[in-house]
Amino acid sequence: KARMLKKIQICLCFFFVSGILYEISLLSGCIFSCIPLSKRFLTPEQVLSLGNSIIFLETTERLEPPPLVSCSVESAARIYPDRPVILFMKGLNNETALDSNSSYTAFSLLSSMNNVFLFPLQMETLFEETPLLQWYSQVNPEQEKNWVHISSDASRLALIWKYGGIYMDTDVISIRPIPEASFLAAQKSQFSSNGIFGFPSYHRFIWDCMKNFVLNYNGKIWGNQGPFLMTRMLKAICNLTDFVGLEDHSCQNISFLNPQRFYPIPYPAWRKYYEVWDKSPNFNHSYALHLWNFMNHNRKAVVAGSNTLAEKLYKTYCPTTYRDLIQRAEKRDFTQY
Repeated sequence: KARMLKKIQICLCFFFVSGILYEISLLSGCIFSCIPLSKRFLTPEQVLSLGNSIIFLETTERLEPPPLVSCSVESAARIYPDRPVILFMKGLNNETALDSNSSYTAFSLLSSMNNVFLFPLQMETLFEETPLLQWYSQVNPEQEKNWVHISSDASRLALIWKYGGIYMDTDVISIRPIPEASFLAAQKSQFSSNGIFGFPSYHRFIWDCMKNFVLNYNGKIWGNQGPFLMTRMLKAICNLTDFVGLEDHSCQNISFLNPQRFYPIPYPAWRKYYEVWDKSPNFNHSYALHLWNFMNHNRKAVVAGSNTLAEKLYKTYCPTTYRDLIQRAEKRDFTQY
């Protein structure tokens, strides 16, 4: 009996030490490089509780991310190797089996990256204990013409409020780390985007944004719950002035980052990403680039060998996406032809 008790004690000590090492590895980011297989057993809450996630959202039902989405996620995973990069997808559910062996090429690509996680987007659960839950229980998505965008606007606020981190749109290509913890991205002088922003969890500004989201809800106006919301909330606490040069602004411990940080090519000129440049810009003053996919009604795409600016960005910042979703797709199409 004594020998049996000793064995039990040794086993318990082993599991206790293993648990401590596991928690340390989570906090240090080592989990992504040391024990990548363990990410399959992590829940969204466990990953998000680290507080430094890079968050993307897919609020349509599609299950195969297009190349630009894949590029956005891959580029973030490369730029932030020690931070979890999460793509929440409405089309996923807990029974959906999509991993590195998936028949979906983009899923297989993204699942193979150690710090990339694909989780279901469950809005009702997400909005619990936020001002958004009452709005969500009353709104009728079928009567909302901008529901894909509105539900995304709401979800990103709730996620950053509860867990903190950085939110990015799925048409944003990361090129260098963002050094700020609490920030909004200026699309132009005195106007804030909501396509990229970052805050610690439970930040008062995000809570106030959620309250204003509900109080001034108008689903008929595109962006009313998005960039216009961020702008009016920022103006309520800050005296915004025009940007002169490359400086960033700061107010109430919130950094309002210069348009050059994410929008060096403004939305009226979005086609420049799909054009050939005599000399490609270096974007030395940018942290990421927004490719304005909402403006891309003609569905311009990256084509292998086209030498466009977008192709060069793919090659540099999401080379696996470029190889697997652009070059190989072209070869398959050529073979079929």
